[in-house]
Amino acid sequence: MFKNLSFFTLILLIISSCNNSTTENQSRIQKRDQILSLITAPSLSTNLINIKDFGALGDSLTDNKPAFDKALEKCKALGGGRIVVSPGIYLVNGPIHLISNVTLDLQKGAKLVFGSNPEDYLPAVLTSWEGTFLYNYSPFIYAYQAENVAIIGEGIIDGNAKDTFSTWHAKQKPSQTLSRKMNHEDTPIKERVFGAGHYLRPHLVQFFECKNILIEDVTLANSPFWCVHLLKSENITARRVKFDAFNKNNDGFDPEYSKNILIEDIDFNNADDNVAIKAGRDHEGRKTGITSENIIIRNCRFKGLHGVVIGSEMSAGVQNIFVEDCTFGGYCKRGIYLKSNPDRGGFIRDIYVNNVEFGDVEDCFFITSYYHGEGSGHETDIRNIFVDSLRCGKVHNAALVIQGYPTKKVSDIYFSNVQIDTAKTAVSFTNAENIVFNNLIIGDEVKVPSHVQ
Repeated sequence: MFKNLSFFTLILLIISSCNNSTTENQSRIQKRDQILSLITAPSLSTNLINIKDFGALGDSLTDNKPAFDKALEKCKALGGGRIVVSPGIYLVNGPIHLISNVTLDLQKGAKLVFGSNPEDYLPAVLTSWEGTFLYNYSPFIYAYQAENVAIIGEGIIDGNAKDTFSTWHAKQKPSQTLSRKMNHEDTPIKERVFGAGHYLRPHLVQFFECKNILIEDVTLANSPFWCVHLLKSENITARRVKFDAFNKNNDGFDPEYSKNILIEDIDFNNADDNVAIKAGRDHEGRKTGITSENIIIRNCRFKGLHGVVIGSEMSAGVQNIFVEDCTFGGYCKRGIYLKSNPDRGGFIRDIYVNNVEFGDVEDCFFITSYYHGEGSGHETDIRNIFVDSLRCGKVHNAALVIQGYPTKKVSDIYFSNVQIDTAKTAVSFTNAENIVFNNLIIGDEVKVPSHVQ
């Protein structure tokens, strides 16, 4: 290959390759740091509001919904407040609707346990369910068009949903199908009223059209559906959160149509995706056209179904995602998983995975443009994915998978310094082009070649 090149030219080629790698890394760091400069945690109110001053009792029996409503009214009158919940088990029969300039401070030993009567979460509120806007049961903690909102402290938020709302998964299909039909037919949102008589499970925590959000130190458990849904929101910091969420669809964080987000130092333990980045479903997602972007996930411990997922509801597009310096706290089915299908459209691009490690997995890195083997007419453009220093232990199925679509190939995927101990299948690429490897070891590294004695 190099027979017509001089020694000097070869040296230049090597230097050029090194320089390109260095330049790409510098560019990534500069881009990431620029995004970090846009993310600032909100200032917390100094107006301390003791929830017990409003009749709250942490005896696990008293309904504390009225106390929270009164405390929030007090915060509104003061222009903001920090609702302090001291140790105890607080039953809350109904949602807590946070407002601007309010901090919910759950001290160590405090536990919110939400009631299980669906009627307590009515009237229905504007929300989104699997990428479609509609009216449904209120999320248990809900903020709509609020700013400077925080949930902090070492307490626990328990959705108490295992034997109640979680069982609705088996009954949701008719309403799920109807919601998707309304999406595709562009039914006016005001006519998409679910709630009573339907079985669409509410979220545990949802911020909808909010700015300046902090979620710090709390533990989230036993959610009815997704744990934390960040919908059409921006400037969000989630730090040192813990999950113990084992019900159906208990994703950890679901940013959707949202931007400028820092997720760091999280201990995941979820029955579903740890982080699932979304941007709307099908027709409505493309029509809404708000990209999910500028999301940094770092110093986290993954455990659950999948580590970091993009899709499959991502029709408005996802870009500028950074997954850095993360490891595993236990088994994940898939480590990094990008998924779409030809119903979605949109794009996934400029994704950076750096210094990430998984242990036991089914698949380590997986891209598919044909999720569930369905869809037509709206292929997704997936390109510019940069993976550097990805490590994995035992891979029971496939180490690296790319499944493009015949009319829209996945392209420009760059793997550097990838090391995987064992895998049933090392590489499976279809409908993919311009896939670049630089230092890839799957299985045992081959070192000095053997020689004849």
